[in-house]
Amino acid sequence: MIYELTSQLPDSEKYGLVSQMNRCSVSIPSNIAEGCSKDSQKDFIRFLQISLGSAFELETQLEICVEIGYFKRNDVLKLFDEIVIIQKRTKSLINYARTQ
Repeated sequence: MIYELTSQLPDSEKYGLVSQMNRCSVSIPSNIAEGCSKDSQKDFIRFLQISLGSAFELETQLEICVEIGYFKRNDVLKLFDEIVIIQKRTKSLINYARTQ
């Protein structure tokens, strides 16, 4: 969804918001996957926290796109909802991993 959305941004954002948002969207699952390969819960949690940070960063960048008029809020509400779900699930996984 992010790649489709960022393809609509102006060429002047190619090395700005487009790059940042695409990297965040890849960083979220990539850090979860990398964390799964670690030998300790502490390392796993650290990678989950990085993933969570990327989700919040992506939400902020999407908000910036709305604020500067690249997207209408109503057109990206579903994406905001999806990002919040990812944030909540990642935070729940962090909390669960801390108990293990």
